[in-house]
Amino acid sequence: MSNWQGYRIAYSTIVIKEVLRFARIWVQTILPSAIMTSLYFLIFGALIGERIGEMDGYSYQSFIVPGLILMAVITNSYANTVSSFFQAKYQRHVEELIIAPVPSWIILAGYVTGGVVRGLVVGTVVTGVTLYFSDVGVEHPLLTILVVVLTSILFTLAGLINAIFAKSFDDISVIPTFVLTPLTYLGGVFYSISLLPPFWQKLSLANPVLYMINAFRYGILGVSDIRPVTALLLIMGFILILGSVALWLLNRGVGIKS
Repeated sequence: MSNWQGYRIAYSTIVIKEVLRFARIWVQTILPSAIMTSLYFLIFGALIGERIGEMDGYSYQSFIVPGLILMAVITNSYANTVSSFFQAKYQRHVEELIIAPVPSWIILAGYVTGGVVRGLVVGTVVTGVTLYFSDVGVEHPLLTILVVVLTSILFTLAGLINAIFAKSFDDISVIPTFVLTPLTYLGGVFYSISLLPPFWQKLSLANPVLYMINAFRYGILGVSDIRPVTALLLIMGFILILGSVALWLLNRGVGIKS
């Protein structure tokens, strides 16, 4: 058996394990996002949206669709990898992967792919829910797909790095609670930054999630507060940085080798 055949088997094994892991408990991993999206539409779309009216030429219900979809993708991509890899550390079977004749980039690719699959599955389910409440189309399909895949990869990498440094189950909830959630909610999911005063508009530009949500909104609705090219370059830059950091940490065995 050649090295590449062995790598392919190792990669596919990790991916299958990751997919089966979240698929077996779909009531906990997939269903909650659909329920939360329905609640967002009922509260913000139906009740509050009628009072707000149009935003950037679209009804408020349609305006929040891209943000809600990408928010679900971000949350689930991050959660899948951070929980899975930390459990592997906690149960100590990740050590078998590290000492196996498999390069770290294969391990990284396997976990990232598993997280991306969960993010896209949940994103598809949430999209189905949004279509029940609104009738938005997709203005730029290729850009929409590219943004959602790149964003999922980015937050899967972030979740892996969080899991590598985590020493307890409490540690894997700190970043999502105190960093990820505020950045997402302040990233333009429910509003356009053009509504903000000049100072807060400039401050919002420091939020990387703002670029992702606006690029995704441009792909679906054709409107954005940020140039899509700028957003894509930012996302790819973060992927390169976080991917390099994650690979270096795996190679060094940080947080894994005792």
